[in-house]
Parts: sequence; structure tokens; C-alpha cells
Amino acid sequence: MLGTAFAPHALAAALTAAALGPVPPPPPSPPSVAGSPAAGSSATNAPAQPAASASSAGGGSAGAAGTSPAVAAAATPASIPATGSTAPLDFIPVTQTLARVAACAAVGKIPEQFDVHIVDRHCQLLASLEAKWRQTWLAQAQPFFAAVVPRDIPPTVVYPFGGGDLLTALVVYPNATEITTLSLEPAGDPRSINALAPGDLDPMLSDVRDKVNHLLHYGHSKTTDMGKLAKSKLPGDLTYALAALEINHFDPVSVRFFRLSPQGEVIYMTGDDIANMPESKGRRSPFANLEIQYVPRGGGGRRIFRHIAANLDDKHMAADPSVLRHLEPKGPIAAITKAASYLLWWNTFSQIREYLLRNMVWMISDSTGIPPDEATAAGFEQIPYGQFDGPFLGGGIRPTEVFRKLWADKAQPLAFRFGYPDVANHDHLLITRRLPR
Repeated sequence: MLGTAFAPHALAAALTAAALGPVPPPPPSPPSVAGSPAAGSSATNAPAQPAASASSAGGGSAGAAGTSPAVAAAATPASIPATGSTAPLDFIPVTQTLARVAACAAVGKIPEQFDVHIVDRHCQLLASLEAKWRQTWLAQAQPFFAAVVPRDIPPTVVYPFGGGDLLTALVVYPNATEITTLSLEPAGDPRSINALAPGDLDPMLSDVRDKVNHLLHYGHSKTTDMGKLAKSKLPGDLTYALAALEINHFDPVSVRFFRLSPQGEVIYMTGDDIANMPESKGRRSPFANLEIQYVPRGGGGRRIFRHIAANLDDKHMAADPSVLRHLEPKGPIAAITKAASYLLWWNTFSQIREYLLRNMVWMISDSTGIPPDEATAAGFEQIPYGQFDGPFLGGGIRPTEVFRKLWADKAQPLAFRFGYPDVANHDHLLITRRLPR
């Protein structure tokens, strides 16, 4: 991402429980949704959940005890039409395999060609990384979000420059019914797990852990890491999303890919589309835009996560306005951005900035969010936390004195990192909220 997520089976749960004590109950579920989120659902913040147990013995199914009927039904291979079909393709069976192997999820099976001991060791190491993250970051961040995020926040979340960081969105807005991330990186093809040679499994899982460790330690993924993962043998953004769902105790039940019509409507990929489309990478790939429908493991209605691969600068948005036409009908939104290379400061990213100022009700960010002068002019109040002495990245894109003054005059304490540090390695965070009209 210009700007960010695992939990495994029995040993993982034991490690987490030992580090953090008893597991709290799952968060309350929003109203049931059928294909689209329920508007007007309230959101309260509840702790992210450790993953459920998943047996890997013999490479068998991993979630019989803790898997909901919706997940069990979605696991049947019959849910994937033949590759010449005109029906939308649902990739849930192969995605559950990817989730089991790379994200140590409580669904799916380990393919017979893979060494189960390699997967088990990966899950043990991943569990250790997660337990440390829970102790050092989540224990500080979760109470903060529970205190500051309004309970009547819109259930629809938009996260520009947020590819790969479903984790943060779920932690800040755990009861969101629709989350959309946008970034340059494509979601990736889940079928790549079936093409992975047995000898490639260990190094690929090691690479996943390295990238996740950076995310968990720093709170964001480096653009270079996301670029490398996008070109790797496993799908980068999709793998991160599956990990984020697992760590928050959600199960994927439908996985589809789509393109946007010129009017911004979602058009799902069919077997014919994929069969007739030439092999391509990046935003031109048929596997660039992703939709995952998922459910809380403790029961509840479907929620939607979408990732859209797009260049959000003004030139590209003017040439192809489908992204803005897709976003506008969502109505009032909650927003988030962090580690976004200060692109919302740039004059050349005015369209996405203006979309946020027109539609968002409440936003959380680091200093890469909305500049104070533009937020004030659009009727927002900004509340800074931590300390900000200057941007983490240079470039002289916009005078920073207004930012320094905001933090110097109003900042409240902050006990954890959120996105970039400042130029002096200080943690900081910014809330931007619409004032009553």
C-alpha cells in the first residue's frame, strides 16, 4: 500500500491466550445484508478476535467445529462455474485454500502436494508475531479507538491509498458493513496457490511473514513491499485481506473479481471474461479488483470488502471517472488513510481529496490526511494527537507550518504509532470530523 495483515490453529490460539488472557466474545453483528451492506447500522468498537482453532492433521479440513453453516456451504466446489460460463465466478474454494496455507485460517484444506509441517511452522511463527502485536500495539490502540470513534459512524468505509491494509480498517471500524480500499496494487489471482511448486512453499511463506511483520511492527506496508508482493507467486493484496479477516475472526464466504462500468457499476468477472482476456499484470489484470463477502465467525449477516486497483491522481481520474462514479452513491462515509506518501497534500490529487470532503463524516489518519486549511474551509474540525514536527517524507509539496501549528496548539497524548512517524520519529494521529451544520 501507499500506506498495510494472521492467526492460525490450536498453537496460535494457545500462544495468543497465554499472552493476553481470556478471549473476549465476538463483536455484535450488524443487520443481515444480502449482497450489499445495510445502511444506517450503528458501529461500536469491540476487540479484534484471535483466530479459531484449525486442525491441519493430514492436510484435512480445518474448521469443522468453529465454521458457520454459511462458510461450510460456500466451501463446496460446485460454487465455481466452468471457465466458459457467463455466470459470475466465485473463487471461494481456492481462496479458502490460500487462506488456510498463507493466512492460517480456520477454513480450507492444505493441498496434498504441500508439506503440512512447513505450514504448521509458518502458522506457529505467524501466531508469535500476532501475539506480540496484540501486546505492544492493539492493547494500546483498541481502547483509544473505542473512546474516540462515534457509535453512530456510517457503516460504509472508504480508505484511499489503503491497498493491503484491511486490518487497520477492521480494527478502527470493527462493525463496518462495507469497506473499500483503493491503491495502485492489484488484488491478485487466488489460483496461484494451486500452481505453487512444493519447493516454493517455504520461501513464499517466509516472504509473507516478512511483509506481515513489517505491517504489524510499523502499522503500514512499504510501497516497495507491496510492489514485490504483487509480482510474487502468491497474490499480495488478497493474502493480506485474508489475514486481516482471520485475525479479526471473520470468515470469507464469497470471493469475486470485477471491473467498473463507465458509470461506476460493479460488473463481476465471468468465465468467458477470464478465458478471453489476455494475460496482463497490474490494474489491467482481470484479478485487479476484488470483492470478498465475509461473516463474523460467531454468527451474523454478510459484510463486504472491496479493493479497487486505481491511480487516484487527477489525470487518471479525469481520464477514467468510473472510480468516483462508484464512490459517490455510497453517501455519507467514514474514512481512513495513513502512510499515504502525503498524496492528499498534493494539488494533483484534488479530486479524491474533494470527494472525501464532500462525503466523509469522520476520518482518522496520520499527517498524510486532509490538510488543515482545506478541512477548515470545508466545515471540519481537526483534533491532533501525539507530536508532529514535520513530514516523514520530504519534497516541499506544501508548506508544513500550518500542520506544526495544529499539533503545537491542540495535541493530546498518544501511546501508539498510527502510520508514519514524523520527521523526528514522533507518533501522531489526526481526527477530522464534520462540524454540525
